[in-house]
Amino acid sequence: MSYPPIATQRRSTGIPTGRLAVWWVLASEVVIFGGLLASYLMFRIGHPEWADAAVHTNTWIGAFNTFVLLTSSFTAVLGHQAAERGEGKLAARYLIYTILGAATFVGVKSYEWWYEISHGYTITTNNFWSFYYTAAGLHAAHVIAGAVIMGYIARDAAKNVNLHRVELIGIYWHFVDVVWIFLFPLLYIAK
Repeated sequence: MSYPPIATQRRSTGIPTGRLAVWWVLASEVVIFGGLLASYLMFRIGHPEWADAAVHTNTWIGAFNTFVLLTSSFTAVLGHQAAERGEGKLAARYLIYTILGAATFVGVKSYEWWYEISHGYTITTNNFWSFYYTAAGLHAAHVIAGAVIMGYIARDAAKNVNLHRVELIGIYWHFVDVVWIFLFPLLYIAK
């Protein structure tokens, strides 16, 4: 039994289906992270004592992880450029570098959380730490999900298959970076 081909282009918009789907997913993610960050800001403004709790976050670790994510975003861009030139193996290599950046981010975040928890700063310590672990944990989950999906895309790219997907995971990865650009100053710098 043969099935009709999957629509790859939307006639009314001229936008490829995959790209449109990624933007729809990101729109829902903006609502999730936007609500979380707006709640955090409202509570932070109303509770100046949160500064006493925020002083215990490690700004240097947060800054290092920011550098790691921005670097991984750069390698995602290089992967997209390689894919557009039809160089699947090179695109896959750049995606692997991006995945290594994600693994570094999660590893550093794990160490940071181990350190904070071992010093008594847990999700139940106070509302600041609840928001901190919720926001950073939700973000870390998105980093992990992006790295896993990127692994599948890199495998296909290495075979010169579905190279258009390199752009799609790149769009998602840049969103993950943008979210961190908001989280880093709110959780680490504003003390």
